[in-house]
Amino acid sequence: MNGDMGRVAVLFGGVSAEREVSLKSGAAVLAALERQGVDAIGYDPADGGLVGLEALAPDRVFIALHGRGGEDGTLQGALQLLGIPYTGSGVLASALGMDKQRTKLVWQALGLPTPESVMLGPDADWQAVVERLGLPLIVKPVHEGSTLGISIVDSCDALEAAYRDAARFDARVMAEHFIMGEEYTVSLLGDEVLPAIRVEVPGGFYDYEAKYVSDDTRYHLPCGLSADEEAELAVLCRDAFAAIGAEGWGRIDVMRDGEGCFWLIEVNTVPGMTDHSLVPQSAAHAGIDFDALVLRILATAGESR
Repeated sequence: MNGDMGRVAVLFGGVSAEREVSLKSGAAVLAALERQGVDAIGYDPADGGLVGLEALAPDRVFIALHGRGGEDGTLQGALQLLGIPYTGSGVLASALGMDKQRTKLVWQALGLPTPESVMLGPDADWQAVVERLGLPLIVKPVHEGSTLGISIVDSCDALEAAYRDAARFDARVMAEHFIMGEEYTVSLLGDEVLPAIRVEVPGGFYDYEAKYVSDDTRYHLPCGLSADEEAELAVLCRDAFAAIGAEGWGRIDVMRDGEGCFWLIEVNTVPGMTDHSLVPQSAAHAGIDFDALVLRILATAGESR
């Protein structure tokens, strides 16, 4: 039994564009905690807000909320004011991690490799953007996850339409030089870097469908890198995670170009925990089953911030 964990509220759902994924993550986490004898209860903040959560009087909170309102530091700050320990990163790292542009600025300031990018607006000089970043490039909302609103652009003519599509999700939109090559994702659990996964998508783009729906996406474990290359990648991801002050657990997405150089793309401070999710796959390869993974993440709640 795991009664020493006290009463645990699993937060999932919410009001972000990633609500459906969050509901699946939260259900899986809640089931794992119940299997392990933890006094756990699921709670959707969309139903009763912070008042409803406080009424549950939890001893700890497991955050399975993805996107804004759960992953961006606002919830973390509220929980700290309420004095309720929670899983994952604190206020600063959560806010930074949710902001793709500012995460990149921190990485660049520390000399960590990340593709060049520019911010876009409705009156942007589209030709100038293409001349600066080259083609192809990728357009993405700054504050969204799960690849929502993301487009790969192969021509200047397509850039404005891609911007307008991304702007449906976020007032802040960026364009980034698109790295042609292999895609990797690296999960972190406490001080441990879990085995890297190489993601292979038949269509070539790891979008929402490929992440959460399709059974055609292939996840290579082991990832195919040499031991030295995977060690290099692990160090890079640990440094990238620490750079924004992230802690507890998370995931870094990386591209590797044709010359073998790794490029940091983004950080996820509350990664998915669905049956298609990457952190559980990586943990399983390292000998950590789903229930044990959930308990280890929960144990990070209340650690120093």
